[in-house]
Amino acid sequence: MPVVICDSPTGASANPPPEALLGAWTGSAAFAYCRDLSGHFMAANEAFARKFGRPADQLRGKAVPGLVHLDDIKSFARADESVQRPPHTIAHEQRWLTPQGWRWIDWEESAIFDVEGRIIAVRAVGHDITRRRLAEEQFHKLSSAVEQCPIAIAITDADGNVQYVNGKFTATSGLTLETILDREIDVLREGHSGEEAYQEFRAQVRTGREWRGELSRQAPDGRPVWESVQVCCLRNAHGEISNLLLLREDITERKLLEGQLRQVQKMEGIGTLAGGIAHDFNNILAVINGYAELCVLNSTDPAVIQKSVREIKRAAERATGLVRQILTFSRKAEVRVSPLNLNQHIQDLVKLLAETFPRNITFNFNLDENLPPLLADQNQLQQIVLNLCVNARDAMAGGGTITLTTQRLEGDAIPAGMPGRRPCACLKVCDTGTGMPAHVRERIFEPFFTTKGVNKGTGLGLAVVYGIVASHEGCIEVDSTVGQGSTFRVCLPFADSAVLAPAVTRPTEFPGGTESILVVDDEAPLRQLLETTLTRKGYTVATARDGLDAIDVLGRMEKRFDVVLLDLNMPGATGLEVMKVLKITHPNARVLIITGHLAPDVRAEFEQLGQKNFLRKPYTLDELGRQIRAVLA
Repeated sequence: MPVVICDSPTGASANPPPEALLGAWTGSAAFAYCRDLSGHFMAANEAFARKFGRPADQLRGKAVPGLVHLDDIKSFARADESVQRPPHTIAHEQRWLTPQGWRWIDWEESAIFDVEGRIIAVRAVGHDITRRRLAEEQFHKLSSAVEQCPIAIAITDADGNVQYVNGKFTATSGLTLETILDREIDVLREGHSGEEAYQEFRAQVRTGREWRGELSRQAPDGRPVWESVQVCCLRNAHGEISNLLLLREDITERKLLEGQLRQVQKMEGIGTLAGGIAHDFNNILAVINGYAELCVLNSTDPAVIQKSVREIKRAAERATGLVRQILTFSRKAEVRVSPLNLNQHIQDLVKLLAETFPRNITFNFNLDENLPPLLADQNQLQQIVLNLCVNARDAMAGGGTITLTTQRLEGDAIPAGMPGRRPCACLKVCDTGTGMPAHVRERIFEPFFTTKGVNKGTGLGLAVVYGIVASHEGCIEVDSTVGQGSTFRVCLPFADSAVLAPAVTRPTEFPGGTESILVVDDEAPLRQLLETTLTRKGYTVATARDGLDAIDVLGRMEKRFDVVLLDLNMPGATGLEVMKVLKITHPNARVLIITGHLAPDVRAEFEQLGQKNFLRKPYTLDELGRQIRAVLA
């Protein structure tokens, strides 16, 4: 309602003090302000001052539109005009600049009158609705994504009655939602081989389990179509199954190619490594079993148990490395770029190859011990070495020597094909085999090109190597002479020093502290682990589940944090965006950026903000603890 101000005991109009304009909103938790008719601040309450990071007395006389987003200035001006016309109240939303960045504010405005009925000011009371707006935008994006998704989607009730189909479903099946409802078509039934298979599928879904499979059906034009089908349950707020989600993706082309690609290059790699991996696994299992038996036989001797557990842990770490190698070639390992030691990975892999390669083939090493770390995926790097060594082996049917060389290339020594001509590491794999003529050398990186006999190669090995090198922003070259062997040179960039944590000593346990720490990470188990570990070390720990949550925590400014452990890649708001808020709300807080890879342009932005402390993933708790103390030093 419009407000009438009268400060004069005689009832005459008077100019009330700015605080009087706020009335009951002076001490309110909602942020409120008053502006004059020219759009300048007259008064603001403490909640407004906290929200916008400026003392109330410093706001007085400032232009209100200066805090409004440029795209919303016209909306603000229209609202300002409306509030000066009956009924003199209006509600509107704009983006306003706060220390947390641009926030959506819902304003309720009322005109303030003097006793003579003249408008002397406008009072606005606001609430932050950023989360609601983001949720609405998220809902719109989600609905658009579902409707425009290239995968056919249908949603049914718990009994399988269709309630929604997207455009792709209609396009691939020729059935609209109206047609399905009119004909009472069971879209979940199509493609199953028989009634028994269908009932098994329904029984599995009724229990709440996800169902996946590949089904064949007939397209509207009569051709057979293979689809990858997935059905999962959607639950309501009470945890009850309310709907079923059906996803159907056309895989016809993939099915046609499967026969040609069954003996793909990665399976050749598995066969090559199988002997060496089995040998090492047997040794590891012998160590684990032996020390486990010692623990059982000496259950009352703490010294024996402690030593046995340490040896079992070392053996488990070796087994982890072997499993990672297996996953590399079965395509089960996630691509993860991080700084790594090229020489060490070459030596580890050759140990396995030596167990499998013919005894008439020997390995020589010429490794630069001062070679800096590479920035690469460990599994893909092993695949490069494996493929080049396998090719060298196949070129030396009568035996020979494979020489692996590493060196640092700088200046004019950098190959012309290296992107940006950056300093790089060069891996050379030389063999004493048959060599290649020019016409073969020109085609060796083409997929499916091979000079090997039937059932002896897929022609994918060097094509895969080429793709891996290119994805790592490197280059590959080959020299070969018939009768004299071949030399492959792979050049890969060094790791950025910004993602390398400085070396630290490793006493038994990392030191604790009493400072306050904010852990910002979107991985819940990792947050819980860090919170538990650091709390036990004496720290006061708070957590934020993602970037937006961190901005909200920092924006409330309810407590000060000495250290912020900040993940770089998070949904909602990135680590860089959170860092910008930190510089405003907690300028004295120390920040430790945790990342597996830091792009040069992102690093430059961090440097402009004065950030220098980084810890690369994966890390140990000991490394993290010591980095925290180093940051606080």
